[in-house]
Amino acid sequence: MNNETYIQAFSHIKQKKVLLNGKIIFQDNSLTFPDFMKEAYRSLDIKYAKFFKMDLLSKLAFMAADIILKSEIENSEKEQDIAIVFCNRASSLDTDRKHQKSIDHTDNYFPSPAVFVYTLPNICIGEISIKHKLFSENSFFIFDHFEADHLLDYTNSLLGTNKADRVLCGWVDYEDENYEAFLYLVGNKGPISHNKEEIARLYTL
Repeated sequence: MNNETYIQAFSHIKQKKVLLNGKIIFQDNSLTFPDFMKEAYRSLDIKYAKFFKMDLLSKLAFMAADIILKSEIENSEKEQDIAIVFCNRASSLDTDRKHQKSIDHTDNYFPSPAVFVYTLPNICIGEISIKHKLFSENSFFIFDHFEADHLLDYTNSLLGTNKADRVLCGWVDYEDENYEAFLYLVGNKGPISHNKEEIARLYTL
């Protein structure tokens, strides 16, 4: 039995750029983050109307995942045994603050269910799962910084115990216009060895 695992594809969204496998597929340095995401959505032909209702963390995770999964899923109409393991440092703090502002003043009390629904960081996993028909394990961890060791061990555990055929892993963080997404898809074959050194290398590209 082959226990080796491989990185099949990876994506970044940072510094006003969207990259797939290290190549820029969208860039616009003139836009704020919300407008940047809207233009990237249109340019990359994502086609998911709920995108515009998502909070900014979910938009970031969704786009980084979508560009990988569209390129790696052969039959988009079939259920996919792909687990998701994400992490970040700020949880859903940006959306939490927006929700808190809506309930701070009793004389101007306007809590919105559309905001409140995104006050958990793992909601972005649900959006990805719905679009791409992923019905396997999923987890969202909070760390002070990117933890290649944890992602490696957790992913290999899922694959080694046959809880998933593949795992979509990575870091997706948004707070006050500071954003970064790095996701990668792991399976039993691919162009890049799945180990700590390669994960760290790809993260810093």
